[in-house]
Amino acid sequence: MSYGNDFVLTLFTNDPDLAQVANDAGINRIGLDLEKIGKEHRQDASKAWISDHQAHEIQAIRQRLTRSALFTRTNPIHDNSHYEINYLLDQGVNVLMLPMFRTVKEAATFIELVQGRAQVSLLVETAAAAMRLREIIQLSGIDEIHVGLNDLYLDMKLSNHFEMLTSGLVDMLADIVLTAGIPFGFAGIGRINDNRLPIPADLIYAQYPRLGATRALVSRVFYTPDFRTLDLSNEVKAARAALDRWHLSGIEQQMDALTLLRAKVTQWTV
Repeated sequence: MSYGNDFVLTLFTNDPDLAQVANDAGINRIGLDLEKIGKEHRQDASKAWISDHQAHEIQAIRQRLTRSALFTRTNPIHDNSHYEINYLLDQGVNVLMLPMFRTVKEAATFIELVQGRAQVSLLVETAAAAMRLREIIQLSGIDEIHVGLNDLYLDMKLSNHFEMLTSGLVDMLADIVLTAGIPFGFAGIGRINDNRLPIPADLIYAQYPRLGATRALVSRVFYTPDFRTLDLSNEVKAARAALDRWHLSGIEQQMDALTLLRAKVTQWTV
């Protein structure tokens, strides 16, 4: 195997047809994005896409998966988290992701509610969680840490999510997580040759091996506007090949890509 082939890709969808195509294309984890609480208010200014997925749709997705693990992003901790998590576990979800937590207590509560019945993914996307990460990783029962750039840049009042990568903040967070021996991922990837993207996807791909990341979300832009017109298997293979290429390129070329990324982000921001 290789870095690219072992890299864990996660795709959110409530479309059973897309789930099946993604499963067949080798996407590792597929499932629903159920995060609703606070998201519309939080992301309104950025006009970000907000999921309309519903918990009852999980079975239709599950039925299409033969290779991929069933994944769900829950709501942040709330009064009914116990019921939400138990329902998803009863539906056979393999990995649960907690978004928008700010305290060690919230992370600990989530882990306690899961009770080892699924893998726990903590999504660090608030300034408070980032600042408290050294305390958070002391908790037992964390299977991975993912840094979410969109909400984190909004919470930190930066210009755009790419600034998170070029500022050195993600480097610091990656070091904390990897030193603790916890798998680390960040952001989402687009298609490698997609000219619609404001920043060349290849420069983003270079940051994964540079930072020691082993997982990423699959951005909606990867399979839009219509996944039926794409050869998703070939696109996934191309993504994994690009990750391999950057992994083998070495730190000098990876740092050159970071320098170019900084220049592109500065131009785009201005």
